[in-house]
Amino acid sequence: MRNCKGKKSILFQAIFSLCLTLILPTQTLAFHSSINVWPKPRLFSWPKPLATHLSPSFTIDSPYHPHLTPAVNRYIRLITTEHHHPLVKPTVNISNSAPLQTLSITITDLTTPLQHGVNETYALTISETGPTAYLSAATAWGAMRGLETFSQLVWGKPTVVPVGVYVWDSPLFSYRGLMLDTSRNYYEVEDILRTIEAMSANKLNVFHWHVTDSHSFPLMVPSEPELAAKGSYGPDMIYSPADVAKIVQFGLEHGVRILPEIDSPGHTGSWAEAYPEIVTCANMFWWPAESSWDDRFASEPGTGHLNPLHPKTYQVLKNVIRDVANLFPETFYHGGADEIVPGCWKADPTIQSFLSKNGTLSQLLETFVNSTLPYIISLNRTVVYWEDVLLDATVKVDSSFLPKEHTILQTWNNGENNTKKIVQAGYRAIVSSSEYYYLDCGHGDFTGNNSIYDMKTGGGNNGTGGSWCGPFKTWQIIYNYDITDGLSEDEAKLVLGGEVALWSEQADPTVLDSRIWPRTSAMAETLWSGNRDKTGKKRYAEATDRLNEWRYRMVSRGIKAEPIQPLWCVRNPGMCNTVHDI
Repeated sequence: MRNCKGKKSILFQAIFSLCLTLILPTQTLAFHSSINVWPKPRLFSWPKPLATHLSPSFTIDSPYHPHLTPAVNRYIRLITTEHHHPLVKPTVNISNSAPLQTLSITITDLTTPLQHGVNETYALTISETGPTAYLSAATAWGAMRGLETFSQLVWGKPTVVPVGVYVWDSPLFSYRGLMLDTSRNYYEVEDILRTIEAMSANKLNVFHWHVTDSHSFPLMVPSEPELAAKGSYGPDMIYSPADVAKIVQFGLEHGVRILPEIDSPGHTGSWAEAYPEIVTCANMFWWPAESSWDDRFASEPGTGHLNPLHPKTYQVLKNVIRDVANLFPETFYHGGADEIVPGCWKADPTIQSFLSKNGTLSQLLETFVNSTLPYIISLNRTVVYWEDVLLDATVKVDSSFLPKEHTILQTWNNGENNTKKIVQAGYRAIVSSSEYYYLDCGHGDFTGNNSIYDMKTGGGNNGTGGSWCGPFKTWQIIYNYDITDGLSEDEAKLVLGGEVALWSEQADPTVLDSRIWPRTSAMAETLWSGNRDKTGKKRYAEATDRLNEWRYRMVSRGIKAEPIQPLWCVRNPGMCNTVHDI
């Protein structure tokens, strides 16, 4: 087990980077436009456009680690076989020094597990002389980030690598996530694995798996097999425990945590296929004729809420929670708790009786939370809920039911205003504001018989195209969003990070890659190294050429990311800007 230099090495690299900032001219700390790494590192020094060949027998020397070692083997294959051809060929001088033979990895702590807050710092040095490059990291997970950076630095055939390079890198936010909904439409395991692999390449670290909803229950839960057997779309659309184990293991080997969400008590219509007695308003038409929006049974087609007053609700749910905790080693558990629709609960006779005795809908939710949250905590899990549980205008719980040390709230409404409300209340926040981070927006509404598209009725909406959260969230909209905007320094510390979301009403495997990439790459960079340059100016203009190049490289790696400009723009940098760059 190699551990040379250890903490002193990381400290030395940090001091060295500070010295570089003070000594080297400013331009040497900036990227040469022809060498791209995405997301942009915090510090990248390449004073001279000099490169050397990569040895045909190039190797990576690394200590053994059950998850890093497979990553090392994967990166050796990628680095030696990719032969990436940049769209704009780098202008470099080839060094007369010997080819680069080895990348040597040293790690301070090989035992740190992949969990929230893990140290992902790394430093990479590729000298002008000598056959060995050096990658030092605090943990195996930081080493994976450094390996990705190194892989993006090599190009061509024969393969060359820049020399005289120094990189020091560490993320600004510890939570950098992507949420995928696999209930409304089913995704094969290979689709999920491909998404996780692309996440790792973009240095994202949390795959939030919204695995169940009202539409289907595709997760096979060992102690409650009927939920998937009857609630899935079919026997070929179920995720088995073996599938989950494969996804979890794949995530570990790519530095990506797998965070399960079992949404409840709302969004549970699919549970009624196995247990109709514990689900209110299941299989009812979501918005009956002659009723108002306030009297609907769901926020979209697909009705059903768990009944907080039925004892069997907790018997079934606790079995599910226990099994999910066993299937997923992740220390966060997402309990959902969003979009409680009063009409659904009011449709149930036992709840009608409860309300007639001066009970309230919020008391029902408090009963549910108080009957489940302590159990989740007892399994050594931190509970994540959508913001609704605290901020909904009609059905919400008192903060006394949500212990701050065990609860994280994920915001999706009202932009920075709701983020502010969450952190002001003392809760940690994950930002998924639909105004910026919802990838499904802008594709219209999926309901049929909808007059909103008939402009002559006055119901049309040119601005949203019928999408409740339209318009489409472009990569620039995503890139320019500051998730701590308007927060004090202390409030900002409670923001763990951000997460884009792909809800699947109008998405399935045929459009998966293009809906996610490269727009999610934009968020990945802002959460890793920010969206501003050293002067504080937003760098979206400078990012365009780099994102074009990165998108092209992702496509060559098998990710069908959509284009952001014509190829002509890529090959003529700056010519497609709105104004001449003065």
